[in-house]
Amino acid sequence: MKKKDEIILEIQDVNFPNKAYGYCEGEKVIVKNTVPGQKVKAQVFKKKSSGIEARLMEIVEHSPLERTDGMCSHYELCGGCTYQTLRHEEELKLKERQVKRLLENANIHIGSWEGIVPAPSETGYRNKCEFSFGDEEKDGALALGMRKRMSYYEVVTLKDCNIIDKDYLKIVEGTLAFFQERNVPFYHKARHDGCLRHLVVRKGAATGEILVNLVTSSEVPFVVEEFKDMLLALPLEGKIGGILHSVNDGLADVVKSDEMHLLYGRDYFMEKLFDLEFKVSVYSFFQTNSAGAEKLYSIVKDFAGDVANKMVFDLYCGTGTIGQIMAEAGSKKVVGIELIEEAVVAANENAKRNHLENCTFIAGDVLQKVDELEDKPDLIIVDPPRDGIHPKAIGKIIGFGAPEIVYVSCKPTSLVRDLEIFQQEGYKVEKVKLMDMFPRTVHVETVVLLSKGEINSKKVRVEFSLEDMDMSGFQNDATYGQIKERVLQQTGLKVSSLYIAQVKQKYGIIERENYNKPKSENAKQPKCPPEKEAAITEALKFFGMI
Repeated sequence: MKKKDEIILEIQDVNFPNKAYGYCEGEKVIVKNTVPGQKVKAQVFKKKSSGIEARLMEIVEHSPLERTDGMCSHYELCGGCTYQTLRHEEELKLKERQVKRLLENANIHIGSWEGIVPAPSETGYRNKCEFSFGDEEKDGALALGMRKRMSYYEVVTLKDCNIIDKDYLKIVEGTLAFFQERNVPFYHKARHDGCLRHLVVRKGAATGEILVNLVTSSEVPFVVEEFKDMLLALPLEGKIGGILHSVNDGLADVVKSDEMHLLYGRDYFMEKLFDLEFKVSVYSFFQTNSAGAEKLYSIVKDFAGDVANKMVFDLYCGTGTIGQIMAEAGSKKVVGIELIEEAVVAANENAKRNHLENCTFIAGDVLQKVDELEDKPDLIIVDPPRDGIHPKAIGKIIGFGAPEIVYVSCKPTSLVRDLEIFQQEGYKVEKVKLMDMFPRTVHVETVVLLSKGEINSKKVRVEFSLEDMDMSGFQNDATYGQIKERVLQQTGLKVSSLYIAQVKQKYGIIERENYNKPKSENAKQPKCPPEKEAAITEALKFFGMI
C-alpha cells in the first residue's frame, strides 16, 4: 500500500477515542468515523512506521451492530455523534472494552471492575450546547450548528438532533433566520473578519430555565435589542431566564468573553440534583447531562463510602456539585478549588442556598492553591478537565497522603497517564466503574477509587544503574501531544514537534538530537514563526516548564 491507494477492509474494533481499525494486506489500518463490523472503502493518506491511516470514502456494507432507524438526518456530515448508528447496547460494550484495554495496556492493576452504567436516556440529554456560525460550503449561505466532520471551517445547520432539547432547535432556527435576513456575516477564522462566532444555549433539566449567550466580535452590524426580542417571542417549552451578548476578538476558535452584556433576565440558570439546588453561570462548568450526573455522582458517593466526620478536598470542583453532596452526607469539612472565579462564586452561593456550612470553595489553579491548604484530608476527590491533572499538581496531591482518592475522569487516556503515577507512588486501584454520560458520542466518564497501600517500615536497599533506565518519561512535565493540544485550544494554531523542540531548546530544555538537527548537512530546517513561538511559550509556562 502507498499514499492515495484506495482499499477495502472490514473494521475490527475501535480504540479510544475514535481510532477504528481493520487489516489490509496484513497491515493494520486506522479509519476514523467507522464502527466494528462495517466493510468500508478508504483512501490511504498517511503511511509511517507507527501505522497506516486512511480516510473513509464509503461504507460498502453496514455492520450487524448498527441500528436501522433513529438517526438524525445529517449524521453522515455532522461531527457531533460518532456512534450515531451503533445500537446502544453495542455502544456500551465498545466503551467498556476501550477503557479496559487502555488500563490493561498500561499495567494498571484493578481490584474490582464494576462495568458500565447506561445513561438514563439516549436522546435529548444535553443541557448545554455550543453552536458555531459559518457556512456549509465555501462562500455559501450562513449556517449555524455543528462543525462538519473532518472539517475545520464548514458548519452543518441542525435541522434535527437526537441528543439536544427541542427548544435548542427552535432557538437555532430563529437565530439563523434573524441573521440571514440582515445579512450579518460570520467571523472568518482565516481572515479574522466578520461578526458571528458562537451561540451557547444552556437549560436546566429540572427547572426548564434557559440561558442564551450570543458570542460575536466587537464588529456588531445589527441591533442587539431586536435579537433579544426575537428570542423572547419564540414558542418554547421552557422559559428563557437570561440572554447575554459576549464579545470575543481573540484569534482562537473557542468560546470565551472579553466583555459580556446582559440583554435580558439574569446571567445564570438554576438546576437541581438530588435535593440540592445549583446556580449555574454562563461560563461555569456543570455536567452537561443532568439526569446522568445524578447517576455519576451516585457512583462517586458509593466509592467515597461513609464520609461522616471526614475532611474532604474537592479539586477541580466547578460549581461545587460533588463537594456539596459530600457535605450533605455529613463530612466534617469540604474544601473545593476551581480555576474559574465565577464558578467559585456560584459554588459558595449554592452552599448557602443549600444551608451547608461545612464547605468552602476557593478560586485559583489547583497547582498553586493546594499549597495553601493546611488541613489533612481523609478523602480527596478530583474531577479534572480533559487534559487530566497537571503534571506538577499530581505530585502535590499525592503528597497529602490521603488514605483514599476518588478520581472522576472524562477522558480515559488522561486518566491512565495519571493512574500510572498514582500506582508508582503506592496507591492501589480498588474499583473502576464507567458511566455512559454521552450516548452516541465517543465520550465516557470513568470513576476510580484509589487507596493508599500500607508502606513497609523496614528499610530496603535497592541498587540500580541509571544507564539501564529509560529516563525519557522524567525529563519534561508535559508531552508533545499535551503541548500541541494546549496550543490548539488556546490559539487555534497547529504546531509541529520540531517547532516545540526549537522553543524548548531556546529556554534551555534539552531535546533529542533528531528533533533539532536536519537529516543532512545541506537540508533546510524550517524555523518556528513568531506567532507559533508565542503560543508554544504560553503552553510551556502553563505546564510549569519555564
